[in-house]
Parts: sequence; C-alpha cells; structure tokens
Amino acid sequence: MPVASTPRASRWASLTSLFAAFGSLGPFAPFIYRHRLELAGALIFLVGSTVATLAIPLGIGHFIDRGLLERSLEGFGQSAGFVLIAAALAAIASGLRFYLVSRLGELIIRDLRQAVFAKLISLDVAFYDSHRVGELTARLTSDAAAVRGIVATVVTQAVRAGITITGALVMMAVMSLPLTLAVVAAGPVVLLPIIIVARRLRHMARQAQDANAELSAMATEVLGANRTVKSFVQEDAQLQRYAARSDDNFRAETSKLGTRAIIVTAITFISAAAMVGLVLLGSTEVLAGRLSPGQLTQFLVYAFIAAGSLTGLSEIVGSLNTLSGATERLSELFALKPAIAATGEETPLRAPVTRIAFDRVVFAYHPDDAPALNRLSFSLRAGQTLALVGPSGAGKSTIFSLLQRFYDPTAGSITINNVDIRSLDPRELRGLIAAVEQEPTVFAGTIRDNLRFGRVGASDADIRRAADLALISEFADSLPRGLDTIVGERGVRLSGGQKQRLAIGRALLKEAPILLLDEATSALDTANERLLQAALAQLRKNSTTLVIAHRLSTIQSADKIIVVEKGRIVERGKHDTLLAYRGHYEKLVRMQFSPTDLPLHGPAKPRDPALLS
Repeated sequence: MPVASTPRASRWASLTSLFAAFGSLGPFAPFIYRHRLELAGALIFLVGSTVATLAIPLGIGHFIDRGLLERSLEGFGQSAGFVLIAAALAAIASGLRFYLVSRLGELIIRDLRQAVFAKLISLDVAFYDSHRVGELTARLTSDAAAVRGIVATVVTQAVRAGITITGALVMMAVMSLPLTLAVVAAGPVVLLPIIIVARRLRHMARQAQDANAELSAMATEVLGANRTVKSFVQEDAQLQRYAARSDDNFRAETSKLGTRAIIVTAITFISAAAMVGLVLLGSTEVLAGRLSPGQLTQFLVYAFIAAGSLTGLSEIVGSLNTLSGATERLSELFALKPAIAATGEETPLRAPVTRIAFDRVVFAYHPDDAPALNRLSFSLRAGQTLALVGPSGAGKSTIFSLLQRFYDPTAGSITINNVDIRSLDPRELRGLIAAVEQEPTVFAGTIRDNLRFGRVGASDADIRRAADLALISEFADSLPRGLDTIVGERGVRLSGGQKQRLAIGRALLKEAPILLLDEATSALDTANERLLQAALAQLRKNSTTLVIAHRLSTIQSADKIIVVEKGRIVERGKHDTLLAYRGHYEKLVRMQFSPTDLPLHGPAKPRDPALLS
C-alpha cells in the first residue's frame, strides 16, 4: 500500500495543510508590521482581559469554601468584591482590545486595497486580455476584506484562545495535577477532527472564493452593458445566467459551512462528554479529601473556560482554512510581474521626437494565432501625418497598441529617434503620446475632470481653452453646471459625438509630440466635423500624427498613406497617386464615396514598385 494512503500519512498531510493555512498569511506580514503599535496595544489589552477573566474562578472557589461552607458573610463580601473587580478589569480591557483590533483591521484593509489596486493598475494590457474585470474587482473588495478578517479577528482570537488555554491549564495543575493530566490527555481527541478536515476545508474555501469571483464578474459585465441588455430584451436571459452562478456560489458556500458544522458538532459533543468524565473524577477527589468543593468548582470552571477556548480555536482554524482561498488568490496576484515595466536601466529619450519607424515588425496576440502584423515597415518624420487605411481586422489598431507599448513585437523593432522603444521607460514613452480613440473612455466624473485627465495639473484657463477648441463649450455651456456637469458612468449622459470632442479636448491638454487618432470624428455629423478640423489641425501642428481614417477629408490631408491588409502593407503613397493606380486604396475609397466624388481620367497608371511593401 502506498505510504500516502496510510492513516498516519493522511493525518500528517492534514496537519501540513493546517500549518499551510497559517503560512498563507506570510505575504501579508508587512501590512501587519506597518501598524505594530496598534497590534502591540491590542495584544497588551488582550492579555490583560484574559488574565482578569482567569482570576474570576478564584473568587468563585473562595465564595463556595468561605461563603457557603463556612457560612461567612465576610467571605461572601470578599469573594463578590474580587469577582466584580476582576470582571470590571476584564470588561475594560476587552473594550479597548476590541477598539484596537477593529482599528487595526480597518488600517490593514485600507493598505491592502491600495496595494492590490496598485498591483492591478501596474499590470500590462495583455493581462487584462485574459482576465475579467469583475473577477479582479472581487479580489480588490471581498478578498481584501477576508484577509482583514483573518488578521484582525481570527489571529487575535487565536492568540487569546492560546493564552486562555495555557493559563487555565496552569491554574488547574496547581490545584490537581492528576485531573489536569486527564484533561490534557483528552485534548488530542478534540483536536483530531480539526486536523483531519483541514485540508478538505481549505480546498472547498478556494472553490467558494472562485465561485464568488465568477458571480461578481458576471454582474459587473452585465450591469456595465445594461443598455445593450435592454436593447436586445435580454433581461430574463441574463437573470437566469446570474441565478445559475448564484446557485453555484450557494452550493460552494453551503458545502463549506456543512463541513464546518460537522466539526463544531463533533467537538461540542466530545467536549461535553469529557466534562462529564471530569466531574466524575473530580468527585472522587473531593470524597477522598484531596480537593474541597470550592476547589473542584474552581477547577471545573477553568476546564469549561479551556474547553470553550478549544472549541473556539477549532472554529478559528475552520475560519482560517475557509478564508485561505482569499489569501491564496491575493498571493497569486502579488506574485505577478508585468511583462512590460520599467527596469531602472532605461535609455533616456532625447527630445524632441524627430523620427518614428517600424522595421519588419511581426506580432501575434497569442503564440497559436496568425500574425496580426507581418514584417510591417514604415517611417515618418516629425510633423508629418501618416494615414492608416484598410479593412477591419487588417492590423491598424494593433500598430497603435504596439507604438504605445501595450505589447512588444514578436520580431522586428519600433524606434523613436532611432532608439528601440523597448529600451525606454514605458511611462516616459506613453507620456509622449496623446491618443484619441474611436470609442473614447469617459469616466464617471464631471466634464472638467475628464478633460483634466489629459494633464492633471492643467489650470482652469487651459481647460477652458481646450473645451473651446474641441467644441465642448458648445454643449457644456448650455448645461446648468457647465463643465462641472456629471457625465455619468462611462459618459452615459453624452452622445457619441460629445464623447469624441471630450477625447480631443483631453489630447489638446496633453500637448504630446506624438498624436494617435483612431477615426476621431466618426461620431460627428459633417457640419461639426468641419468645425472640429480646426482643433485637429491645432493638435497636428506640433505633433507627429498617425491616424486611422475612413473619411476622405482626413485621408487627403495626410503626408503619407499606407494601405494595410492582413497585417501587411500592400500600398503606400499620397492620395492622388494611389487613386491613379486604381489598386487596393482606390477600391477602399470607392466603397465609401460615389464616383462623382472621385473623378478619374484615363486608364490606370502602371504601378510603381515603391508603392508596395
């Protein structure tokens, strides 16, 4: 029979799992040590309340022997006074301990959530491609709260239980060593169920935590897309999906609770049976004259206190194993390293930006995927505008992502001023770039807050100038609170065109030397687009610009145009030249414009090899 399957090996495995539950708190030690004064104060009052509580049985024993048996009023009074003083001290120390422990817990959860958020915000874009935001939010909220519960409550309760059991055993040994040894001998019988189920409970806790994260992720996703849900009349279907995940979470939690209930039931019965045996043994000691009735009562009270603490300790261990799923998930998160991050050995970039170049760049989002870009090369000088044209999925947005170093190329290089961007600090690189997305991100603050996102230190005058240039003032000034109007989550109170104006205003404030425009005026009508061209011209005046364009007005003014299909450049040149060759570019343009908009005379010109990649 394999060693791992023997009962003894199983017990050792369970004991190892139990210690692992405590060991999982290791990564969170700095959060506790940071507030060591609060912890020290809590422990001092914890010891004080425990010692005061352990003194109460002394008064009870004295009450029986001096008060009842000797019928002494003075004995009654002394015993009652002693018990009241001890109880008062225990109550005061317990109250102060509770406050300090609660304060410690709040400090820990504050610091932990800040650390989790800092870790999440530092991870690269590729991480978010494979993880759901709702699941990550659960780590930030429920997992962090679980760790707070472990550190601030479970650990201090465990220390209190340990001190109480130790103190009670010492006092019991002073009164009767044989009875104390009998109590100690019964201890392993009580602890055995805890050790046996510890590993199973730990595994169940991780399953419950994962189920809760899945439930949170699904709710975040659906609520964030509530307009789409309503538009497609999917309320009932999404409710059923949520109910199914809620049922999964319920089953995981109840399974875990059922196991813990079995532990508590077993320990409670075993403890009660042990106490009955202890009373019988103690009675024989009294009859033999080795203990007085008061001492037996005192001994039994200490035994009850020790048994209660031992039962509480079993629940604490159960809680620790239950919450270990949260500590594991957070430990895994803290262990992650962003694939793209500053190393401290970056090359400083010489200002100003004079040249941007892609040199035989190859990139795939996943090793098993076909390349999104395939040996793609182009360059542009400072002040030039490059238009990227091509069908959806050709790789245009990928070019923008690589230039901002959200991903690194699989092969080839991207350089600015002949410096590979992989040798630059990612934050410094992104500080050089202002991006206007086709579907801009708008935050749930005011119009002013969203504009200031482009430059945190922007003055109100700068914000007003950007709002005027981006035609934001046109609609903002008609609102009761102007630029201080709340736009709602994801800008739900703004139209698509207003969001794009906000994104352009944000880019104006950033004043970056590199500008990325992803069809920045696609949501505007023709009249407003013409008005906004002045703002875009202002942006491009001092910037090197790459623009993903579908509108003829944007394409015609570009210094260079490259046509991208399936990750390759199939044509390059200026607008009139590419039209004259009647190739890929001419077909793409004619799909969006009538023949009268693009008059061509004569036959197609022969292709220049320089037009091809």
